Amino acid sequence: MHRHTAGSRASTNFLHHPARSLRRLISLLSTFGAVAGVQLQTSRSIKPREREITSESLAGAQPEGVSAHKENRRPPASSDKAAWLFQWWRPSLRWTRRNFSSRASELSGGDAIIVSVPKSGRTWLRAFVCAYFCKRFGLEFTLRPERYRDPRVPRLIFSHDLFEHRTKGGLWDRLRGKYLVPRTELRRAKIVLLVRDPRDCFVSLYLQITRRDPNAPVDLKQKGVSDLLRDERFGVRAIVNAMNDWLNEFSRRDNFTLIRYEAVRASPAEHFRDLLALLAESTPDITIFEEALKFAGFENMQKLEAAGAFDSKILRPGDVRDPESFKVRRGKVGGYREYLSCEDQKYAADALAELDVRFGY
Repeated sequence: MHRHTAGSRASTNFLHHPARSLRRLISLLSTFGAVAGVQLQTSRSIKPREREITSESLAGAQPEGVSAHKENRRPPASSDKAAWLFQWWRPSLRWTRRNFSSRASELSGGDAIIVSVPKSGRTWLRAFVCAYFCKRFGLEFTLRPERYRDPRVPRLIFSHDLFEHRTKGGLWDRLRGKYLVPRTELRRAKIVLLVRDPRDCFVSLYLQITRRDPNAPVDLKQKGVSDLLRDERFGVRAIVNAMNDWLNEFSRRDNFTLIRYEAVRASPAEHFRDLLALLAESTPDITIFEEALKFAGFENMQKLEAAGAFDSKILRPGDVRDPESFKVRRGKVGGYREYLSCEDQKYAADALAELDVRFGY
């Protein structure tokens, strides 16, 4: 006599009860949340005790109290089914990180981890730190000082983390958590969250995609600034969401520091000095410090980029004849107004209202 096992009944139900099967599929997918780099929880179970960012932060922003940010819960109109699924899960997600890819080793072993949305000023920060330590220990300048394997030079990990996880690669990359900094590394190393006004970030990212990056998808390169501003994965709300998620994840950690791009632009010597102190260089050599500051200045960096003086593709223009295709472009605070229409500025302002007030924007 043939026995109907639980597995066979489930198979039959899958064929004859599609609505019930969809619920079962969702339930089964939730059991694989850790594989995707996430853990599913109900919003009721997520009630972390908030703590304001203190004056130890390099941000220069005064905490304005604690406020829960609004989630963008509208389903994305993306043709990428995998991206749609992950964004559909997002309102009930609390990240528990897993990186099962070979890239996990590249994101491990750092003394500090610099996390940011693209175009937040990390190349400027990186150029200064590398210039200082290379000069300090008699090494030829490089943006990749780890190649010297000199233990005196702090190892920095630069990552776009969640933002890259949501925008780059395919379903398999997201399932492996390829772009996520491993959770154990975030516990061990110092975390620096480098942030910039999302509107300025977006405009720079738009120019990066459309004028600089030859590998950007054709459909993105053909989008106008208004359309990309509203894009579910690359638009201003995607930037706001990533910043909020990082702050919620990191702000209660003792090893966390927030740096605001605008504060560094206003007083680079003060904030770069604080950054060196964070890297255990509490009494920097003044002469070398000033030289590194001058080296990392925007005008000098633009000249070096135009001349192809860097050993990394990080600092190479898309087209030397097009100033908008340079990595070191303008760095202007509030420059988004020159690229966004009044209607687009209003849309961006509405998105900014969803940003955690602790960022100070």
